[in-house]
Amino acid sequence: MSTPTLSALPIRKLTPRDLTACADLSEDRGWPREEHKWGLLLSAGTGYGIDDPDRPGLVAACVVTQYGPYENPGLSAIGMVLVAERHARKGIGRHLMRYVVEAAGTTPLTLHATPNGRPLYEQLGFKTIGRAEMVRGRFAAEGPEGEVPGIVTRAAAAEDLPTLIRLDTEVFGLDRTHILTRLPAFTDQLRVAEADGEIVGYAGAWPNMETHVVGPLIARDTDTAKALIASLGARTDRPLRTDIDVRHEELLTWVKARGLESVAFNSVMAYGIPELGGDWTRRFAPLTVAAG
Repeated sequence: MSTPTLSALPIRKLTPRDLTACADLSEDRGWPREEHKWGLLLSAGTGYGIDDPDRPGLVAACVVTQYGPYENPGLSAIGMVLVAERHARKGIGRHLMRYVVEAAGTTPLTLHATPNGRPLYEQLGFKTIGRAEMVRGRFAAEGPEGEVPGIVTRAAAAEDLPTLIRLDTEVFGLDRTHILTRLPAFTDQLRVAEADGEIVGYAGAWPNMETHVVGPLIARDTDTAKALIASLGARTDRPLRTDIDVRHEELLTWVKARGLESVAFNSVMAYGIPELGGDWTRRFAPLTVAAG
């Protein structure tokens, strides 16, 4: 099939019924299937896909997660941009991304780009505004529970949710209620940090293949972030993985001293805004790079 035809294929919205096709596409590109993550993204966000004209399945897919008011979102995060290997480098990814950018209208966009993907996004007008470092490994706890002295962590309770939403909105800069309300079911652990009876941070650990991904990670300061990671690491026998904003040098040094190793760097990119809102000093790691 010729390139002009491929790059003109119709784009449709995906639904949770497309989860298997999305996982197949991940596997086709050598990624893990990640059904658990795809399930969250397709329910909390909007998936876009291109059906394969020659066989069942998808030629390309991505997911857009919006934040802020439903009628007038303040930010959309783009993730899981995938093109089937047999149709790579034929303009399909550009076709899909142009559609997503146009569909966003005036809503600012953000994404985490691999080194391979960054040139395409730059051509579409995205600017690099930061970097995130992926680290992975078995967490070596300190002390009986791996906790950081002086900071109390505990499992989140249902009644904590309104407080978590208020804290998260303040730190992220936009309302993420539709994500946070899904965390108790999505995560294997959801923990809060307290100081003087006040919640000053929270973090989740969710299953992704053989690892537990730490995210979101929102904390008052680096010590609080350490306490949350330690408390999660002490309660799993899986390796931990997380994506930490490189500006948090102290936290990166700390996790590397406790068994996590650098895996990759991603560029944090934006379209339509010079930088992300909120308070980056308290935003240590995203839920997943696919959701911003």
